[in-house]
Amino acid sequence: MPRPPLRRPPALIALSLAACLLATFAVAKAATSSAATSSAATSGAATSGAGRAFALSRVGHVWIIELENTSYPDSFGNPAADPYLARTLVSKGALLENYYGIGHDSLDNYIAEISGQAPDYQTGADCEYFSPFLQFGGETFDKWTRYRQLSGDGCVYPRYVPTIASQLSARQITWKAYFQDMGNDPRRDGTTATAHGPACGHPRLGGIDQTDVTGPAHDSYATRHNPFVYFKAVIGNQAYCDAHVVTLKPLRHDLAAATPSYSWITPNTCFDGHDTPLCQDGTKGGLVRVDEFLRAWVPRIMASPAYRKNGLILITFDESGNDQNAGACCGEKLSLGYNDPSHPNSNEPGLWGPGGGRVGAVALSPFIQPGTRSTVAYNHYSLLKTVERIFGLPLLGDAKQPQVRAFGPDVFTR
Repeated sequence: MPRPPLRRPPALIALSLAACLLATFAVAKAATSSAATSSAATSGAATSGAGRAFALSRVGHVWIIELENTSYPDSFGNPAADPYLARTLVSKGALLENYYGIGHDSLDNYIAEISGQAPDYQTGADCEYFSPFLQFGGETFDKWTRYRQLSGDGCVYPRYVPTIASQLSARQITWKAYFQDMGNDPRRDGTTATAHGPACGHPRLGGIDQTDVTGPAHDSYATRHNPFVYFKAVIGNQAYCDAHVVTLKPLRHDLAAATPSYSWITPNTCFDGHDTPLCQDGTKGGLVRVDEFLRAWVPRIMASPAYRKNGLILITFDESGNDQNAGACCGEKLSLGYNDPSHPNSNEPGLWGPGGGRVGAVALSPFIQPGTRSTVAYNHYSLLKTVERIFGLPLLGDAKQPQVRAFGPDVFTR
């Protein structure tokens, strides 16, 4: 039998209320004093949590540098392995400690970052065959899910599947994607010759991806690390593709003049950390080469007028270094693919689990207090959502999921 409620005399109630108000005031005052002291002691360095709102539209230029196959404990968690990335750059920007890949192997992560499309069987296996995506309705979905996932399987998405590239072009916002080594061997890479160098490297539709099955010493370009060529909306217009999907060589010039608003940068498979312990040319691979690439290019980007004015650099890894490390965040889960609106074409986007594992990321910007650390959960869809918020674009694919956050005041701390 429940106990009857205790009844206090009115005078006792008034005394209790007054005591509570005094205690609350004292705690609030102490907390304010403590916060001020802490802020002064840390010189403004921030950790995750609530803060003032940041208008993402203040950012006007974005650079994404995509690295390969490394788990958080092996990179950011082991600064001796990559001191420039894990110490120097982290000290200059914001470390996103709980940033996750969305699948295994590589290609599905890259595709997610520019389109919001989740893995299917072939993109999860890196598309050795450059096959067209075959759209079909599942038992629950006919064509699109409520998160605008396309039901089907394949590699090269139909022209009507949008990407961040098509969104930017529709708004006449400039963009360019730079790929180191692309076109060193034009036949292998499938490039065209242009005035600014090799461009738009990809296999013929239905053909074998030679960059996936060959590894010459002089050419470490990998098509599967170039997400833009997996969309007909890009490669279906040769002049458009040639103008936007280029080798790394024009980057130095573009940083000095006519810098695109959105830039994607993929090092070759030696400098992105993919090739380990040795690169295709026999030299040492792994994170030491990642540091070498970042030392060469990040200071150049940070010295550019576009970065100094309103830039954001995001450096991350596509997936963890072990396929069985398939952790996830932000709404990603195991399911029967056909009835899941976030990944209708795969039961396990991470092969062994729902995601691509914890990889971490570092963000650099004039709007970020050096030494910032965030423990908020983010993933590749969060990156896409952030870019779309920056440029005022509609959300694509799984960036629509309510659990997916854009980078907030835990990152933009200045």
